[in-house]
Amino acid sequence: MKRIFLTGYMGAGKTTVGKKLAQLAELSFIDLDKHIEARYSRSVSRIFEEKGEEEFRRIEQRMLHEVAAFEDVVISTGGGAPCFFDNMAFMKKSGLTVYLKVSVDELAKRLDVGRSTRPVLQGKTGDDLKRFIAENLNRREEFYNRADIIFNAEVMLTKTDIHAISAELKQMITEIPAQ
Repeated sequence: MKRIFLTGYMGAGKTTVGKKLAQLAELSFIDLDKHIEARYSRSVSRIFEEKGEEEFRRIEQRMLHEVAAFEDVVISTGGGAPCFFDNMAFMKKSGLTVYLKVSVDELAKRLDVGRSTRPVLQGKTGDDLKRFIAENLNRREEFYNRADIIFNAEVMLTKTDIHAISAELKQMITEIPAQ
C-alpha cells in the first residue's frame, strides 16, 4: 500500500507532477482542492471568501483525513495544507511526504501567468508578486522542509521535464518501503 502526499507552494507543480507520477506508478490521483470543491459544490476561493480562512482550514483538515484513508494514491495537497493544525505530522504518519521545492523567481514566473485564477494574487505583479511569494514561502518552508523527500522541481517547462521529474520521483519512492 502506497500513499504519497505532494506538498509545496502554489505553482510548484503538485497537480501536474502528481497526475504523471500516479500514472507512472499505477496509483490513483487526488487533488485535495478539487476533492474539497466536489464535496462542497463550490470553488476553494469561494469557500475561503464565504467562510473565512479559519473555517476553510478546518474543512481542508477534515478532507485531508478523509483522502488519507485511501490506499495506493498520490495526493496533491493545497499549498497551505501542511502548515495548519497537525497536518504535516498527520501526512508523515499516514504515508510518504514529498516537498516540490521551487525558487521564488521561478514561482513568480509560473504564477504570473495564472494570476487571474488565484484570488490571493489579484493585483500583484513584478516585485510585489515576488515579495508576496517570498514572505509566504518563508513562513511555510518550516513545514515543507519536514517532508520525507525534498525534491527540486525548478525545471518544469516541457512534458519531457514533467515526465523526467515524475520518473525520478517514482524511482525514489520505490526505494522507500511502503508505509
